Amino acid sequence: MIEKPDAPSCARNRDPILGVLREHFADRQRVLEIGSGTGQHAIYFAAALPGLIWQTSERAENLAGIGAWLDEAALPNTPPPIELDILGAWPTESFDAVFSANTLHIMSWPEVSHLFASLPDIMTGDARLVIYGAFNHGGRFDSESNAAFDAWLKRNNPRQGLRDAEAVDALAAQAGLTLIEDRALPSNNRCLVWGR
Repeated sequence: MIEKPDAPSCARNRDPILGVLREHFADRQRVLEIGSGTGQHAIYFAAALPGLIWQTSERAENLAGIGAWLDEAALPNTPPPIELDILGAWPTESFDAVFSANTLHIMSWPEVSHLFASLPDIMTGDARLVIYGAFNHGGRFDSESNAAFDAWLKRNNPRQGLRDAEAVDALAAQAGLTLIEDRALPSNNRCLVWGR
């Protein structure tokens, strides 16, 4: 039996994120979660939003851990996780919602660009996109803790780092998405919400 991976931050941020999802995914049917990590967010959100099919996705090496969480929860609206490497093959089906948490700052900027360029192919015409994480605004850090986090990321990998919300929104605009909301959440994080 595979030991379930654990990300303590999921328990701290899941309720504020759920508040955003309840509002923006209320009329959605199928969500693709990009970079599902451990799978903990998926089972929490899928249990709270039972009318929504929650499709997890991750790189191959993380699929077993996600599967362990999904198997234990045994929810009817969480199909098996699918492999998704941003620079590789994307799903062929369409989704009317896309969610990603704490991923843009661990991707390189070319990967972030590729993610947004790929979204139109998997999003329905009325789809919503919600991305959670720490962002800069106007090229400045929103807090000292975010500046320290960015420095820590760059020490580990110079291609990582907090992304500027305006630069990300420019990529979204190129993909045909319009920013609906930029909501501040606890611990200097945000949810950015776009619609097609």
